[in-house]
Amino acid sequence: MRVLVTGHNGYIGSVMMPVLSAAGHTLTGLDTFFAEGSRLTADLTSVPALRLDVRDVRVADLVGFDAVVHLAAVPDDPQRPQQAESTVAINWRGAVHLAQQAREAGVSRFLYASSCSVYGVGRADEAFTESAALHPLTPDAVAKANAEEGIARLADASFSPVIMRTATAYGVSPRLRVDGVLNNLVCWAHTTGRVRVASDGTPWRPLVHVEDIAYAFAAALAAPREVLHGQVFNLGATSENYQILELAEIVTGAVPGSTIEYVPGAQSPTQVSYRVDFGKLNRMLTAFRPRWNAAFGAKDLYATLQEAGVTHEDLQTRYDRPARLRHLVQTGRVDEGLRWRDRAASAHPELPAPAFPQER
Repeated sequence: MRVLVTGHNGYIGSVMMPVLSAAGHTLTGLDTFFAEGSRLTADLTSVPALRLDVRDVRVADLVGFDAVVHLAAVPDDPQRPQQAESTVAINWRGAVHLAQQAREAGVSRFLYASSCSVYGVGRADEAFTESAALHPLTPDAVAKANAEEGIARLADASFSPVIMRTATAYGVSPRLRVDGVLNNLVCWAHTTGRVRVASDGTPWRPLVHVEDIAYAFAAALAAPREVLHGQVFNLGATSENYQILELAEIVTGAVPGSTIEYVPGAQSPTQVSYRVDFGKLNRMLTAFRPRWNAAFGAKDLYATLQEAGVTHEDLQTRYDRPARLRHLVQTGRVDEGLRWRDRAASAHPELPAPAFPQER
């Protein structure tokens, strides 16, 4: 299958590309390359790519592809509330625009990486299924919920969208991110010896390893169209719902000598707290089963951080994605709308254009 992956150079994409390549797909990437400075390990797969913003994608860019995997998005940044407008433009309108262009180009499958954060807040005794009402609280969660609705409306006999609501991602990637909860706790423990808990520890989060996300998308591409057409799936494992304090204790077990530290003034639950049920994915996508849990993932990440010699400064300047974008804006390389000021950095086909070999 000829597959375009947006955000292929990011945290999830750089893990997913080798998995999809091993599955036999002919791959092309599409990315703004905002994460270029966050490399932790060597990339394993080199593919043709378009250096392009999803807001600028044209039908001509997508002609010839069988499927689009849409991962590209910008994260929330509470320190830059003005970024909310760009979040809407990219994560909502950009996602729907991409799907519209894909349908017009004759792309038959569209896999959209949404987020379980669209559920917002839930009770400790309930786990959200895909039929639950959505109550997104952050700009990114609101944008993803709206993008889901817009993309789903495009489904027809020839265009098959699938919504994959991922749990909070964690784990080693060639393009590390430390702004997810488990990665953040492990990285702080590695560089400071302290596991910083910014709440009273009671909020719930569902987690999924970045590698499991990649294998789930590969399984979705391989599944018969009629099995997944127009469906919404929570992506993760029901056993991988944790309270923050549980995660902190897992990290102290993974990072020798580390201790839990509560951030002063953060002794009440954070606003976002929810558990998620992932049974539907396991029932309908039988080729996929999660391989990781938080304990193994924390130990693996710690070992990688040690081997790479990651410092506390690295966490703040290279691997914190909101901080990285903030830096690009503050230094003038990227404008307030999150577009490269140097047009050569985002020129339409600066990187090699897609080249499709003969099918074998």
